Amino acid sequence: MGFVGVVLALAACDPQRIDKLEEGVATEADVRAQFGEPEKIWDAPEGGRTFEYNRQPAGHVNYMITIGADGKMSALRQVLTPQNFAKVQPGMAMEDVRKMLGKPMKVTPFQLKKEVDYDWRYLEPPNTSKVFTVVFDPDYRVLRTLSVPDPEAEHNR
Repeated sequence: MGFVGVVLALAACDPQRIDKLEEGVATEADVRAQFGEPEKIWDAPEGGRTFEYNRQPAGHVNYMITIGADGKMSALRQVLTPQNFAKVQPGMAMEDVRKMLGKPMKVTPFQLKKEVDYDWRYLEPPNTSKVFTVVFDPDYRVLRTLSVPDPEAEHNR
């Protein structure tokens, strides 16, 4: 099975994995047993940690799973949502955007414009594949955002 097939198979299993984890009950070991090693671990408020489980570039979701200081899962959320995209504001630091949305599917530098685009693939309900782009300046501060139809989805029609 190719890379895309593996990613799609992993994403297809996510609902079953999520069903096995209950907030306030599941432990870090339970989360790792269901999802494996996180892509990245971020410090969370009050001594906890947030595990990033990335489903880019072929998938349409990224999961952030927060483990509290007590070792229990306190939150599991899919972060590639219009509500989170609306929180990305001009002037925000790239690291803050990454902590909010997870690893992008693609990073494209534009040397002449002195900008860098970070792209995330997501689904606009009910099932339209789109790409959310954050444009950063040379200091990796948000300049602007945009959302467009996914060119890969358009190409495959």
